Amino acid sequence: MCGIVGYIGEKEAPDILLQGLRRLEYRGYDSAGLAVLSQGRLKVVRCAGKISALQQLLSEKKLEGKRGIGHTRWATHGRPSENNAHPHVVNGVAVVHNGIIENYSELKKELIEAGRKFASETDTEVLSHLIDAELAASSSPALPGSKMPLFEAVARALKRVEGTYAIAVISEREPDYLVAAKNFSPLIIGLGQGENFIASDIPALLPYTNRFITLKENEIARVSNDSVEIYDLVSGESRAPSVTVVDLSPVAAEKEGHKHFMHKEICETPTVFTNTFLGRIKRDERKICFEEAALNFPRPDRIIIVACGTSYHAGLIGKHYFERIAGIPAEVDYASEFRYRQPVLRPRDLAIVISQSGETADTLAALKTLKEKGLKNLAICNVMNSSIARTADEVIYTRAGIEIGVASTKAFIAQVEVLLLLSLALGKKAGSVQPDDIKYFINNLSRIPALLERQLAAEEKVKELAAQFVRFKDFIYFGRGINYPVALEGALKLKEISYIHAEAYPAGEMKHGPIALIDEEMPVLGVATRGSQLKKIISNLLEAKARGGILLGLITKGDKETSALLDYHLEVEDVDEYFQPFLNTLPLQLFAYHVADLKGTDVDQPRNLAKSVTVE
Repeated sequence: MCGIVGYIGEKEAPDILLQGLRRLEYRGYDSAGLAVLSQGRLKVVRCAGKISALQQLLSEKKLEGKRGIGHTRWATHGRPSENNAHPHVVNGVAVVHNGIIENYSELKKELIEAGRKFASETDTEVLSHLIDAELAASSSPALPGSKMPLFEAVARALKRVEGTYAIAVISEREPDYLVAAKNFSPLIIGLGQGENFIASDIPALLPYTNRFITLKENEIARVSNDSVEIYDLVSGESRAPSVTVVDLSPVAAEKEGHKHFMHKEICETPTVFTNTFLGRIKRDERKICFEEAALNFPRPDRIIIVACGTSYHAGLIGKHYFERIAGIPAEVDYASEFRYRQPVLRPRDLAIVISQSGETADTLAALKTLKEKGLKNLAICNVMNSSIARTADEVIYTRAGIEIGVASTKAFIAQVEVLLLLSLALGKKAGSVQPDDIKYFINNLSRIPALLERQLAAEEKVKELAAQFVRFKDFIYFGRGINYPVALEGALKLKEISYIHAEAYPAGEMKHGPIALIDEEMPVLGVATRGSQLKKIISNLLEAKARGGILLGLITKGDKETSALLDYHLEVEDVDEYFQPFLNTLPLQLFAYHVADLKGTDVDQPRNLAKSVTVE
């Protein structure tokens, strides 16, 4: 959830740390801070608010130094404030942390009883005191052959911690290295020439290096300006680092002339759609293949999809694909509920976990539960070498590229596309999909990027419509069949970035309660595109109209009969129901975007949200 950066080298650290935090601000932005070693002493600058507030403080304080750590926070323990901002410093040792120390209350009580005083409400400060306590104590080395007191102290302190963490530590007494460690929360090390870096995510470091080490669970690293040493925290054994070269430019993380990253990412959808199917659809052979995933398991009796938020909505669409195309029963579970409800799992079930970041804590925990129970599993995610990608038996990458806006857009489309392709591959394996079926889908998938471009070309109409709805405080969305999850996603986008209370329902459920909400101040958006359930959707629209609701419909281009029933409408290209989620989602994303932009909210960094949810 929070963002971490670290630097050690010969350049001035504050600007490198600040720019890294800017690229990680999507991970949290309610407070921020730096700790820099300057002439042998730690200089700390912290504040509540966004990175811009920290930058203003730094311009006044003129911080200098060639090694340091930084943090941008999404609060879990303690309100956003300067005292609760990281880094936390105890006796010349500074710590930044992403995650949750679950046993912090017991540890804090023990430390207070030992005479220690706390200056914050955070769980992280407990870790700072633990490290300092270990430094003060005399004990045997935690790591064989190590003669570095700070390194040993961090290792010993972490052995007492229960929960999740990614940390970076710097000390006045041992200024020649930083310590980094990880369990469950993401952490990478960037490799430079005479300098090295630490960060929560790759975009923070792209201007400086394209060579990275991804720390694995329970690993601790000593990072100096010319070396990186990695140890296993449990066994104490040294680990040979695996270096990955990432082929991305810093420009990929810039707005490229768009007002917001979210708008840029929506506009990238046609390209992403193409990238997702390239090399995976074999037109001449009439087959679908995923080179990175060996789908050599037997036909599953059932598919269990586990995800959170937007990825959950993609999974609901995937359920339709697996059942209608592949003929395989499918269930969809919220990851946050899955492992606590003691699900009944069968040997021939296939579990699919979906996560844009590959670091979603609830989804990762569910995946580990599935693996413990011996279930065959497959991950769909966007970030290579992420925790979920490394943990799953197989992984299919969405190839959506870096997504900076907190509200997921292009990644959702790519997830749905992968689920469609996967349903075709499994259906062919099971014998329920024939070569002619594959040909039909390939031909239609190849048309989608151009149709998405047409939808983007009609953006001005969406913007004009958005202006009509800025004043409203509530919104109801509804859809049927494969378009019900589309309505869910549309409502989620509106509430995420505009703060308008928006709910989505299956259209047939309107009269079982939600219809009581409808009056002259309640806009109702129905996904009413051509398909088997259009007549039923029209009936539901008329029910809302009879109660005075303001009707807005997403309709198929040229459908004058449906448009005549509506107060407002948006048109989408005419495609088969299987492909409607791609075309229907785009105008709903743009509608939410323009409503939020007209309201003046922070579109890319909506309040209380973070891009990568790495805590439960």
